[in-house]
Amino acid sequence: MGLFSAKCMSKTRLDGKTAIITGANSGIGKETAKDFFKRGARVIVACRNLDKANEAVADIKKQCANCENVGEMHVTKLDLTSLNSVRICAKTILESEGNINLLINNAGVMMCPESRTEDDFEMQFGTNHLGHFLLTMLLLPKICQSTPARIVNVSSVAHKYGCIDFDDLNWQKRNYSAIGAYQQSKLANVLFSKEIARKLEEAAVNGVTVYSLHPGVIATELGRHLDSIYFRGFRWILGVFATPFMKTPEQGAQTTIYCAVDEKCADQSGLYYSNCAVASVAQNGKNAIDAERLWVKSLELVGLDKDYNPFKQIN
Repeated sequence: MGLFSAKCMSKTRLDGKTAIITGANSGIGKETAKDFFKRGARVIVACRNLDKANEAVADIKKQCANCENVGEMHVTKLDLTSLNSVRICAKTILESEGNINLLINNAGVMMCPESRTEDDFEMQFGTNHLGHFLLTMLLLPKICQSTPARIVNVSSVAHKYGCIDFDDLNWQKRNYSAIGAYQQSKLANVLFSKEIARKLEEAAVNGVTVYSLHPGVIATELGRHLDSIYFRGFRWILGVFATPFMKTPEQGAQTTIYCAVDEKCADQSGLYYSNCAVASVAQNGKNAIDAERLWVKSLELVGLDKDYNPFKQIN
């Protein structure tokens, strides 16, 4: 159990609100989904493995069997390693949902062995950033219509050690570093959040706020590749010594929940959070030039026109 873990104390209800959470079949995503469900939200669990997603939904409903005024839970297919899957998922959501009040970009991979997505992107950059970038771009018009609305991007303190290499975003020229690729993808999350917030303000879109965050060091399956990065048994050794300082998934979800529902940050946008409070961001995460450059490059990589405007209202 984490020794230093804040808790979101907000009692805000989400009745009549729709929340989309990527990767909500386990870990902090599942805990976030359970919290929103208890607050009365219509929760869309967007996951690659539908069997695991349905199991997670059934488990959440079982845990909340004695709770009153719960919401709804639905499952939709989303494979962030495939831009085609992202497009299909967005189309399905746009056709089925009248409003999107919360988008929680939670899913991710961490320090995996070198591999490529279906579209030939480096796996971590492609999954953690580009997949969520495209999903957000496609859903943004409806989000802008659904105010008040919030977009929450789960990043990591690892962003502080990251660098966006615009000459080699997909690690085709450099020797691959699983840690370096992870750090780059998490820095991209922070810069993406900063740039959406700036562009929302520039477009005079009111009522949509954006957040990035560090959930903490959490005992989840996200670190399943550590043995292959370091040595066999490393993950076990880390668990023995670090577990007392690690957060549970429930604790790790608190900052996500805080950014999604707490009244105190309702008018904040583009900031970075840790332990349910605004936290310092790395200098690289404050670089407005890099944020704009990453936005333009991401549009190109996911196949959207450079003049694509996601801030228009849907009639």
